[in-house]
Amino acid sequence: MKNYYILFANYTEGLLLQDLLKANGHKARISPTPRTIQGSVPCGMSLLIKEEDIAGVKACIEKNKAVYVDIVEVDCQINANRNKFC
Repeated sequence: MKNYYILFANYTEGLLLQDLLKANGHKARISPTPRTIQGSVPCGMSLLIKEEDIAGVKACIEKNKAVYVDIVEVDCQINANRNKFC
């Protein structure tokens, strides 16, 4: 499974895009930029998009000419069993 991280030059651009996506019915979660790609942008904040939502999100970004630096595809790093002890 893949996740997509939308990267920004600054925090304000990220919040503006999150508001835009939310207003258009798309899911985007604020997330720290993964360490594997963090050095490529000045802002440590990114928007996390699930694989099934990326096509709609990209279309919304293009339609509204939203500002962002890059969209990076990363293998899913979320471990659902991380805090389970039994």
